[in-house]
Amino acid sequence: MPDEPVVRILVEEGAAVPEYKSQGAAGADLRAFIPAPLELAPGARTAVPTGLRLELPEGFEAQVRPRSGLALEKGVTCLNSPGTIDADYRGEVKVILANLGREPVVVSPGDRIAQLVVAPVSRARFVPAEGLGGTERGSGGFGSTGL
Repeated sequence: MPDEPVVRILVEEGAAVPEYKSQGAAGADLRAFIPAPLELAPGARTAVPTGLRLELPEGFEAQVRPRSGLALEKGVTCLNSPGTIDADYRGEVKVILANLGREPVVVSPGDRIAQLVVAPVSRARFVPAEGLGGTERGSGGFGSTGL
């Protein structure tokens, strides 16, 4: 296994440190750090606090991703997904949850609401050009290669 990046973390009293639930898990669970249950109506969205602040090593980001069980069973997903936490951000990690289902969903304190994936970042150098090299696909997009 490659060297694991060290992520320094400030945890508000009562909040939970992200936790991997299996040996092969890529994402560590993020939990809701809320004082009382929160009802998310169909079509509603809200930023749910986690009580966590991260210090990522330079060259890494943390991605906030939906939990598949919440998405399938309740229609709850994360907007702006994957949400990017940059290495220089020091504010609280919040998860933008959206209820795409037909029924209200209750999020309770401590519920697992998203996954956090720490990943290396590649930065590009953008160079203005007079034109671009041709390809077979060209400018076709949005289903142009078939279903």
